[in-house]
Amino acid sequence: MLHDQRSAIKIVVSRKGGRVKIWCTQWTKLLVVMSTVALTAGLAGCSKESGSQKLSADEAKAIAMDAYVYGYPLVTVEMTRRVMTNVAKPEAMRAPMGQLVRLGEYPDAAFRDVTTPNADTLYTNAFIDVGKEPYVLSLPEADGRYYLFPMLDGWTDVFEVPGERTTGTGPQTYAITGPGWKGALPQGVKEYKSPTSIVWLIGRTYCTGTPEDYAAVHKLQDETTLVPLSSYGKPYTPPASTVDSSIDMKTPVRDQVNNLSIKVYFDLLATLMKDNPPAEADKPMVDKMAKIGIEAGKPFDIDKLSADTVSALQSVPKEAVEKILGHLKEASQDINGWQFTTKMGLYGTDYLQRATIAALGLGANLPQDAVYPMSGADGTGQPYDGANKYVLRFAKDQLPPAEGFWSLTMYDEGMYFVANPLNRYTLSERNNLTPNPDGSVDLYLQHENPGPGKESNWLPAPAGKFNLVLRLYWPRETPPSIIDGTWKPPAVQRVP
Repeated sequence: MLHDQRSAIKIVVSRKGGRVKIWCTQWTKLLVVMSTVALTAGLAGCSKESGSQKLSADEAKAIAMDAYVYGYPLVTVEMTRRVMTNVAKPEAMRAPMGQLVRLGEYPDAAFRDVTTPNADTLYTNAFIDVGKEPYVLSLPEADGRYYLFPMLDGWTDVFEVPGERTTGTGPQTYAITGPGWKGALPQGVKEYKSPTSIVWLIGRTYCTGTPEDYAAVHKLQDETTLVPLSSYGKPYTPPASTVDSSIDMKTPVRDQVNNLSIKVYFDLLATLMKDNPPAEADKPMVDKMAKIGIEAGKPFDIDKLSADTVSALQSVPKEAVEKILGHLKEASQDINGWQFTTKMGLYGTDYLQRATIAALGLGANLPQDAVYPMSGADGTGQPYDGANKYVLRFAKDQLPPAEGFWSLTMYDEGMYFVANPLNRYTLSERNNLTPNPDGSVDLYLQHENPGPGKESNWLPAPAGKFNLVLRLYWPRETPPSIIDGTWKPPAVQRVP
């Protein structure tokens, strides 16, 4: 029985025969009392639930570490997008949002914009935002020339990859649509749905580097177009773009990401998650992050956390980055002095692998499109040095098995091209390599020219330390295959 003396409400609750009977002197005031009781009970329940969810500083830090690793690719892509699109017009490797940048020639040994450049394919790249409307990408007839045009979402997953391997080299047109887009497309336009609003297009077209081949690829690049769906089939001039002076254009993107405070990092992650939604499989991680206040589209209010928790979270960026970079050994295989991975392009819930690739190989292809073994030491584990001479021998019929092509590239200690009298930075099938009498092929890796009889197989090295990258484009998927391990890159041997 509840009895309120001041309002003279008398409430009797009795149970009889399985039924509940309520009697009250003033029914209108009963509602107020019942609401008060229900609210009090509800608050008590909430208080109890909140208490059971209270996290210690260590528990909150563990969640923050996982959240940092989880969000690293999305934050890195966004910071990369800002830098690569912060120009008034296409230039070098940059172009405003929604516009293609067409790399016209291979970099030389003076190039220092990015590490590990390649001299095999010319790039045709763009960042687009398909959150408001789709973009239409038109690819011309390539007449059998090898190319691929991977499309990466904001989390660095490759969601589509038109090109010779998948769609052939004929003319083709695609509408890249955003997560929630629904509508009709013009005839002949195929839809590629992006899971996120941010999309990074990284087109690569094979080129031998001769003046004639440069001209042929330039023609293909010029005929490749990218326009908003609303402008498809009409004359189109991209809107004027302005340069944002507040964006740091000098500090490497990875350093910019790694230097973000925990507050700024999680604020940015939460903002980006609104238009770049997590995958369905990410729900457990999303629920976990919500426990410390990281939710899509909501500011990360670090002040709601306890002082101990705030203090514990300050070291998360440094420790999480160390964890990401420390995963490199587990993220790749080490075979005969070559390190490589076939776990890239699609990551599922392997968030640490995804973050490591984002940190060290942002924009990675699917393994079916390319595998890049890297080596900094010979078969005995000794670092390469231009003071020595080395040979990489492929046994008869054991050249790198690739349906597209393969190449071996020389880099100095800083992973840049090496200046040399031949202006040769790679060796590949296009070099007309000279085989040995038994059918094997030796590649000579040394600073000095090995002589006229061996020059065709010579990859010039610097006088000091150097590194190698072996690229297999469209690696064979049936034995012998680097993907299933039935083909392994041979060890580089030092010549006595």
